Parts: sequence; structure tokens; C-alpha cells
Amino acid sequence: MATGHSTHPSDRTLVIIPTYEELENLPLIVGRLRAAEPERVDILIVDDNSPDGTGQLADELAAADGHINVLHRKGKGGLCGAYVAGFRWGLDRDYQVLCEMDADGSHAPEQLDRLLSQIDGGSDLVIGSRYVPGGKVVNWPWNRWFLSKAGNIYISIALGGGLSDMTAGYRAYRRSLVESLDLDELSNAGYIFQVDLAFRAVEGGFAVDEVPITFTEREIGESKLAGSFVKDSLMVVTAWGIRHRAAQVSTLAGAFWRLGRDSVRQKIGR
Repeated sequence: MATGHSTHPSDRTLVIIPTYEELENLPLIVGRLRAAEPERVDILIVDDNSPDGTGQLADELAAADGHINVLHRKGKGGLCGAYVAGFRWGLDRDYQVLCEMDADGSHAPEQLDRLLSQIDGGSDLVIGSRYVPGGKVVNWPWNRWFLSKAGNIYISIALGGGLSDMTAGYRAYRRSLVESLDLDELSNAGYIFQVDLAFRAVEGGFAVDEVPITFTEREIGESKLAGSFVKDSLMVVTAWGIRHRAAQVSTLAGAFWRLGRDSVRQKIGR
């Protein structure tokens, strides 16, 4: 457990790593993270009852290192549910920064400092982005990169968030932002909850920033991402965008109506 007098929010950081059948990847990512952040960062492995023994290995890692913790869930409840459980665990233990990190090595622990430095600088949510200057993707086929890039452009236009990579899963949240969320209401439509979280933060007036990261496709195991992800996600985002734009139009119409009413009153008053 990270201890000592905290002078920055990042001095009390919890990195949440969800796992499901990541037996080979887990010790690699945990080892890299402990080497990159040996003092200020604690780790919470959230395992969804992996049949390959990932949960048991997580317990062994935790028994050997006080910075590592394990939360076992009864079944495969999805990535959103794992992070929500991790958020609640971290809030209960007074962590000031809560981070998301994949277990498969696609998020480089060596770049976590980029996110934490931005949090210490005043950001409420920092997204490790593939699509801002300096960000890049390694070992993706061209068509997958294109779908991801185009999808994020569409999401940004539909929701007006002004962000380049709203689907990204390498993130750092300030505690106050997580506390403001109704975690029970988060969307669980595939990985679209990442968009939901970012959009809620923007809409809530929180400071949301992006930093460049290198996303590397996993080398061990298979992706848990379903083939229908893009289609299903964009359908959900389209519905959100329609509601968002309708609300904007309604607000704008109301403002113009009040302006017209006040102008009439002024003329009558003369």
C-alpha cells in the first residue's frame, strides 16, 4: 500500500487492471508497472473468475507484494463492471487518482507518468490518446486503425466532445470526478462505456485532457473485443448525439425566445 505524506494527487494512485484469462500477460504487465512506478502507485487486479488460473496467480502476486491487491468477481461481468467495482474499491480506500490499464500490454506502464503529471497539473480526466500528435498504434492492420480512427472522428462530431480518442482505455481520473458519477447508470454496451465516461466528464464541466501514448497490439492471447463492436457502438453514439443536439437546439430556442420577449418588453416600456 502506497504510504507517506501526499503532496500531489498522484501520490495516492490506484491502477485498476481487469483480467479474464490473462495468465501469461498478468505477471508481465504487473512487473513492468511495479518497475515504472515503484512507490506512489498501488495495483488492483479485478479478476472475473478466469478459468485459466489468472485469479490464483493474482493472489500469489499480491501475497508477495504489498502494493498489489486482488478483487475476485463471481463471473465474467464485462469490462465496465470490472472498472466500476474497481472504482468503488478505490474510493472506499481514499485513493485520489484512479487509473484504467489493460492487462494485455497494450498500455505501456512506462508512459503512466504522462497521465499522472497532467492530473497533478489540474486535469480531472486524462486520456492516453492514440490520435493526438505524438500518439501512435503499433502492430495494427490498416483496416483496424482506419475503423478506430474514423469511429473516433464520428464520435467527436456526434457528441461535440472535442476529443480525439474517446474510446481509449488508458486513463487517469481524479477522485472528485469519479465521486460525481452515478456508477450504476454507466452504459455497458460493449466498450462504449469509455465514451460515456468521457462525455459525462465533458458535460459536467470537468477538465479533460489527452496525452500521446503508444498503443501496442497484444502479443499473447486473443482480443476480447467483439466483431460487432464498431457497429453497435456507433448506433449507441448516434442515439446519444441526437439527444444531445436536440437538447442544444431546445436550449438555444429558449434563449432566443427570452431575448425576443425581453426586447418586446423594452419597447413597450418606452
